[in-house]
Amino acid sequence: MAGRPEPSFWRDKSVTVTGGAGFLGTAVVRDLEQLDAQVTVVRSIDHDLRDAGAARDAVEGAEVVIHLAARVGGIGFNRRNPALLAYDNLVIGANVFEQSRHAGVRKLVAACSVCAYPKFTPVPFSEEDLWNGYPEESNAPYGLAKKMLLVLSDTYRRQYGFDSCAPILANLYGPDDNFDLEDSHVIAAMIRKFVEAQKQGAAEVVLWGTGEPTREFLYVDDAARALLLAAERLQSSKPVNIGTGRETKIRDLAESIRKLTGFEGEIVWDDTKPDGQPARYLDVTRARELMGFEAGIGLEEGLRRTIDSFASTPVGAT
Repeated sequence: MAGRPEPSFWRDKSVTVTGGAGFLGTAVVRDLEQLDAQVTVVRSIDHDLRDAGAARDAVEGAEVVIHLAARVGGIGFNRRNPALLAYDNLVIGANVFEQSRHAGVRKLVAACSVCAYPKFTPVPFSEEDLWNGYPEESNAPYGLAKKMLLVLSDTYRRQYGFDSCAPILANLYGPDDNFDLEDSHVIAAMIRKFVEAQKQGAAEVVLWGTGEPTREFLYVDDAARALLLAAERLQSSKPVNIGTGRETKIRDLAESIRKLTGFEGEIVWDDTKPDGQPARYLDVTRARELMGFEAGIGLEEGLRRTIDSFASTPVGAT
């Protein structure tokens, strides 16, 4: 079926997922196990991928590697840790590519990020504009380190004939996301604030920025499916956008979450906090043409699932 992973490709295939215990990794591993792949989950507690030897041990014996391990966080985390984000993600990416090549991996899929795009990219973001400027300052160290995955994929293909790709993922959300208010992304942070405010009968919820920027949000299950399709079908190191192709203003997102959580108080926008990139959504034509991928979960349904999951989590478990 178009847009769905092919069971015969994955059955009994040895697949290593770095970051496989994380938010996106958990969804990828679940899908792989349902397809009867032989999955190895690489966790940072067992393999420090900043070390070349540990990276080699992590990928040894794999036919396919899906590389998701990264240092990542929201605007607050990025502002506090620019050097850590640049160094760790650069070294991790380089080690995974080099050691996967030496280990005889047949296909490497390394998840790139929409943060790699220039700050003032025309919308919708086209892959052709990826190199036309510097990323938004608050997440540039992370975005540039992730952009290097595309350079690694291209150069390793040209010099070594190593088959890899680095699909560019839109902002992700879904159940089991990081809901920490300091270090989470926008949807997770909003959901936590609105759910807790509703439970406490609070009069208002304070949100960062002006609410005017736009973003595109991809449900985590769709992202996992896209990465498997990339392993099967994407025989190129060209950048490929993975998303919905739909733009949502942050202010409208907040209103949707307020409605779905039942919060009846006021929304206050703290414009002393940064907005980040002014506008961000993707042209997803290339993913449809090269991979047969289209997103399947709409934003309202995805938000409802995420809110239900968070609201049912015991206090303190987040």
